[in-house]
Amino acid sequence: MRPDYDPLDDPPWAMQLVVRAEKADPPGHGAVCEAAATAVVRLLTDPRAAEPDGEWRQAVHEWESRRIRKVTRRARGVRWPEAQALPGITVEHAGAQVRAFPPCPVADVPPRLAKLQVAGLDLAEAEEPAPPPEPPYAALALNPDVTMTTGKAAAQSGHVAQSLLRQGRRKDVAAWLEGGVRVHLTRDVPWARCVKEATVAVRDSGFTEVPPGTMTAVAWIVR
Repeated sequence: MRPDYDPLDDPPWAMQLVVRAEKADPPGHGAVCEAAATAVVRLLTDPRAAEPDGEWRQAVHEWESRRIRKVTRRARGVRWPEAQALPGITVEHAGAQVRAFPPCPVADVPPRLAKLQVAGLDLAEAEEPAPPPEPPYAALALNPDVTMTTGKAAAQSGHVAQSLLRQGRRKDVAAWLEGGVRVHLTRDVPWARCVKEATVAVRDSGFTEVPPGTMTAVAWIVR
């Protein structure tokens, strides 16, 4: 038996995130992260996931009882409408399109998604990032001392938004949801200040790109 074996993680489950990344007009890095965070929260609060008889509820429960994994894939051309045809939630934001899918065992990812590329999604930042929306919104910050591809950063943004949904103050979370689940990736606030301000933080499990235990993202709700 492996020394890192975890019976609660056997078999591993993951939520798949698919980013539309056309060669001619790719989205910006920050917009993808914001859209990914919103898509995760909208899926988890969708009646199909949140209601007792929702068709996604059991899958979400099984996934959240394990190590939380998200896998970011990219699609372009005909692959994007093929992915759109599968059950999930799509968010369009600031030129980015991200679709979140109900979690499932890693070995059972639908073939249309399994064939989409995981590695190599690394997009440029927009020249002029959008200003923060009107409150209430979730402020996210990614650790500037940790190098992450866009795919990794999008997954971490989804992780921290999920943590905020589950662990944030009820009144703040309710206001955020009622306000449309708006998300802003903070870029101009020092990381130490973001950590101090944060309600939740993500420490990576170390499956990809960064060492285990690395603090990758923090978040809080602005009201």
